[in-house]
Amino acid sequence: MTRRYFGTDGIRGRVGEGVITPEFMLRLGYAAGKVLGVQKGGGRSRILIGKDTRVSGYMFEAALEAGLISAGVDVGLLGPMPTPAIAYLTRTFHAQAGIVISASHNPYQDNGIKFFSAEGGKLPDNLELDIEAALELPMITSEDLGKAWRIDDAVGRYIEFCKASTPWGFSLEGISLVLDCGNGATYHIAPKVFRELGAEVSSIGVSPDGININLDCGSTKPQQLQKAVLEQGADLGIAFDGDGDRVLFVDKNGELVDGDQLLFTIAMHRQQFLGGCNGVVGTQMSNYGFELALRERQIPFARAKVGDRYVLEMMRANGWALGGESSGHIICADATTTGDGIVSALQVLRAICDFGEPLHQLKGRMKMLPQHMINVRLAGRNGVLEHPDVVAAVASAEGELAHRGRVLLRPSGTEPLIRVMVEGEDAAQVEQLAGQIATAVERAGG
Repeated sequence: MTRRYFGTDGIRGRVGEGVITPEFMLRLGYAAGKVLGVQKGGGRSRILIGKDTRVSGYMFEAALEAGLISAGVDVGLLGPMPTPAIAYLTRTFHAQAGIVISASHNPYQDNGIKFFSAEGGKLPDNLELDIEAALELPMITSEDLGKAWRIDDAVGRYIEFCKASTPWGFSLEGISLVLDCGNGATYHIAPKVFRELGAEVSSIGVSPDGININLDCGSTKPQQLQKAVLEQGADLGIAFDGDGDRVLFVDKNGELVDGDQLLFTIAMHRQQFLGGCNGVVGTQMSNYGFELALRERQIPFARAKVGDRYVLEMMRANGWALGGESSGHIICADATTTGDGIVSALQVLRAICDFGEPLHQLKGRMKMLPQHMINVRLAGRNGVLEHPDVVAAVASAEGELAHRGRVLLRPSGTEPLIRVMVEGEDAAQVEQLAGQIATAVERAGG
């Protein structure tokens, strides 16, 4: 059965357009309450709601709350919280589900909804389909209405959880950090976590106003952070995205360290200090140099489709605890159930401390191959990848690379984009070939 509303990462779009409206969110809350708010053994059902800092979150929070209460479900309101915090709190409160109001790294004009199961994981396909089916039912107000309460200690609970992901006695004393919270959901949490562990912390992107989330800051726009690290002479910079499930680093030289390099650092640390690393899951977009570096250390590697849902599925299938994406969405399954920017950053810092080497040296153990990606925005994407001109452009590029690189074309799961990626040994050639293919894609898309 085909989904009507759910994509690879929940429901997302432009506020006021399509289903990203308060009317739809009211019905979605009711449908979710009917499907997810089933308490085994009787008793009251409860579902938690958290959000990032975009201004439309207030509107959608109220609509979802009303729908859930109408379905007879109690609602715990978390306020602005990182996506992984909502997954964690859903588990610890023994709630039937958690709802995140966020569009992650997108601009403030967008918003969306993600669901977590009672175990803190993404909903299985069958439950998403059940919710979509329930959206077609009439809303009948329950005779036993739910109630809402605000969880005032949510921030403190999550801070302690993040710190507990490191060993007892772990300290960041003597390390200077610049944090970029992207004016998003980590703004009031991340600085406290790293300060309480002993680091000297300077912060940017910690003044959200509802419309500046991800605006020229955060993990998708790290230039401010790179500049701040150099100006302050800091040891490291750490950037989070709007909902706090992604992280990127900046080394002391102001150079960006992406998700592949961070994953490699964590994997090396586990192999050398924690009894071994049984495998790592990357994606189609993971740098080939990452795969080669793991192979040299006899650490198994597998590629999943892009999207944390698929990474986690493959991790579970293989029985591995580590996986992620080059965007900085890293999953440490032995520490938490979903991608968590703060927890992942702490794993990297733990590796740096145990190795006794700065990050710019550790990342040098892995040789990144030149990789160039172009996002081609199209009104319609149907048939573009099969267009003869696009097929010919890809074949021509692969011929020039001569098995010393690769080409990947991938429609975005969250935006009207086709991502064109070329990877190879020669940076100039890679950039040229990516441009040629992107031009063909743009023309094929009209």
